[in-house]
Amino acid sequence: MVDVRNAIPFDPQWALALPFLETQVAAGFPSPADDHSERRLDLNEHLVRRPLSTFFLRVEGESMSGAGIMPGDMLAVDKAAPPRDGAVVVAEVDGEFTVKRLARAHDGTWRLCAESRDWPTAALPCGERFRIWGVVVAVVRRC
Repeated sequence: MVDVRNAIPFDPQWALALPFLETQVAAGFPSPADDHSERRLDLNEHLVRRPLSTFFLRVEGESMSGAGIMPGDMLAVDKAAPPRDGAVVVAEVDGEFTVKRLARAHDGTWRLCAESRDWPTAALPCGERFRIWGVVVAVVRRC
């Protein structure tokens, strides 16, 4: 579940340009011959495509762990991004907020799918209050 009361609006004035090394990090053995050119990277520019429609949320629960979204992660959510089949979305269902994968079934119905075997896929039956608040565009995790 997601608590939207903890949503942090994006403020483009929070620019923070940090050093960004152009070289890639080897996940195997390091290459001593790599060039170490450096430029500045503003994480706002990297994570946020539409500043006026973006907010951040912190994740509670493990229903999306199979998609690499873990408890404590911060999600960048874009309210203007079009929700498509397969997108990870923040949705409101009967007043409760959740983050799930949006999926269209073969019969044309929409479902909110958890990415964990421990959580069921939820069909969206008629009459249930349902609204998509935005599409998850980035996941930020502290190590």
